[in-house]
Parts: sequence; C-alpha cells; structure tokens
Amino acid sequence: MSAPAVLLCGHGSRDAGAVAEFEHLAKVVARRLPARRVSHGFLEFARPTIGTALEALREDGARAIDAIPGMLFAAGHAKNDIPSVLNGFAAANPGLAVRYGRDLAVDPLLLRAAADRIEAAQAPGDAGLEESLLVVVGRGTSDPDANGNVAKVARMLWEGMGFGWAEACYSGVTTPLVGPALERIAGLGFRRIVVFPYFLFTGVLVQRIYDAVDEAARAHPGIAFRKAGYLNDHPLVVDAFLARIAEIADGENRMNCQLCKYREQIIGHEGDLGAPQVGHHHHVEGIGTDADRAGDHGHHHHHHGDGHHHAHDHGRGGHGGHERG
Repeated sequence: MSAPAVLLCGHGSRDAGAVAEFEHLAKVVARRLPARRVSHGFLEFARPTIGTALEALREDGARAIDAIPGMLFAAGHAKNDIPSVLNGFAAANPGLAVRYGRDLAVDPLLLRAAADRIEAAQAPGDAGLEESLLVVVGRGTSDPDANGNVAKVARMLWEGMGFGWAEACYSGVTTPLVGPALERIAGLGFRRIVVFPYFLFTGVLVQRIYDAVDEAARAHPGIAFRKAGYLNDHPLVVDAFLARIAEIADGENRMNCQLCKYREQIIGHEGDLGAPQVGHHHHVEGIGTDADRAGDHGHHHHHHGDGHHHAHDHGRGGHGGHERG
C-alpha cells in the first residue's frame, strides 16, 4: 500500500507574498518526502481551497490523506474551521481515510529557528543582551490558550537567549496590541528593543507590526529598535512540519486539551465549553488575494480578524481525528 498523501492546510491571505511563501514551503516539504504526494490548500482568500485540494488528491488516486494545519498554534482555525472541511470531505468519501495532525505548537525546533531570526537582527555596536528587551508579537486570537503560548515563547526566548527583559503582545483581537505595548515598553529604560513577529509568513499583519516599530523608533530616537524576521522557511521550521507529519503515522498526535476553552471551563470563556464544531470562513473561501482582485472596484470585501466565534468538539473531528493557529 502506498503512503498517504500529505495536505498542508494554510490559513490563506489577501497578501500574494504570503501565499507564495506558503506555496514555497509546501514545495520544500515535498522535496523532503519524495515517496509521498504533497499538496496544499487554503482556508480563506487564496486558492486552491482545502476542499479543492482534497478533491484533487482523491481524483489523483489517493486512498488516504494526512492533513497538517500550517499554523503555529491551535485556536479556532485549527480546532474548528479546517476540521469542518475535513469532516465534510470524509463523510462524502467514506472509503478514503483522512487523518489530521496537530499545530506546530511550542517546539524546540521553532524556538531555535526564532533565536536565529532574532540574532540576525543585531547590528554592529548594538547594546548587549542584558541592556536589550525582546518583544515577541503573536497574531492574537479569541482563544486564551493560543495567546498564552505566545507569552510562553517570549519567556523561553528571554531566558534562553539572555535578554534583560521580554514582553509579549499581539497584532489584533486581544491585548496588548503592538503600538500601545511598544509605547509602554519604551519607558522601561532599555537601550535596545528587538521586535520579533512570531509568524510563519509575511502578510498585512506582519507589515503592520513593522510599521508600528518604525513609528516607535521615530517617537523614541534614543532607543535602538530592531526588526527581526519572521520564521518563514527556516530549515528548522521545515523539520517541525515533517515531525508533525510523522506523528500521525506513529500514533503520537499529542494535542493539548488541558487549557482548551472548548474542553475545559476557562475563566472568561465559560460559554464556549462543548460548543459545536463549525467553520466560519465560507464568505472568503477561495476569493483570491488582493492582487487577484486588483481590478474589481465594485466589490466591497469584508476584512475580519479572529474575533468571531470558533468552536470544536473532541470526537472524530477534534483531537482524535481532526484538530487554528
């Protein structure tokens, strides 16, 4: 029997550069797995959609598909939206096995890749680490567990690299947001502030983060602000994806349910406990990037964040079979 096909499930973006970076990563993973068919699909905006990619794999003769969320942490997209698509496809194709891996999570491989990006942001004559503050910026979601993981990454990089201090902030949905956080941090007395977007790929949000850093640098010329690169296709990121794919076959698909707001009563999110698993991205599925729609001046597109409600269960579509980041 041939090995299952692999489907990398991306978030998708209005930014064509972000889509191209995800497509490049899928090609790198494919080169590392020459014996397996590797494809990719997107949850929203970009094409092919996850559903289209699943159908293409089926038509190509795949008898089993291992799907991986191309996301750092498990929040609504990885817990609800992608599983909703996978579950619908599996129900319509009962003879085709669909298995779902976990998010990249807080992983030593990614921490080392992050450290490389942060170290590369240093400039000659910079203040020492003990006089520097590290800012780790996460995407921000309505899931406190995923937001908490950003804070954990900041703490581990702070201690591991020897920074004088570290803070976590977010590009949207939750607080503290980047601009207010940088303004507050600028008053702590550090000579250098290194801002690291803990993102896989570029996009509108990453550019907004860098714009906020530029604004803070203009407002505080006595502080050296440095912009670190996001993770992108760092070799250790590719290794982390390969590890998640291998986990499925090894039966070690370890999801973190202890602080999941859909499985446990989490303070402030009690109403989400046991909510049904449904998708929320049909209105932007496959509509294309901004570049695709540059000539469409009559259509008003809805821009949304992660503040809309997400839910999931932990049965076939949850951690056991299917698990946003």
